[in-house]
Amino acid sequence: MKKMYILEDLDCAHCAAEIEAAVGKLAGVQSSTVTFMTRKLIVEVDDTKADKITKEIKKVVKKYEPDVEVIEK
Repeated sequence: MKKMYILEDLDCAHCAAEIEAAVGKLAGVQSSTVTFMTRKLIVEVDDTKADKITKEIKKVVKKYEPDVEVIEK
């Protein structure tokens, strides 16, 4: 299942790469892509983990960019 998030106020390309890598390592995530220019995070996740993954993604984003708001689309 694909899920998309907007990373509101993301302003650091290096942080975007760090977020992409860290989210990609979460349990149940098959792939993770952050597009810095559009501030989009797209993840492919196991259907069984889809409900819990948003909370985990928010934790990862706050670790690298505390001021970024994660908005699920």
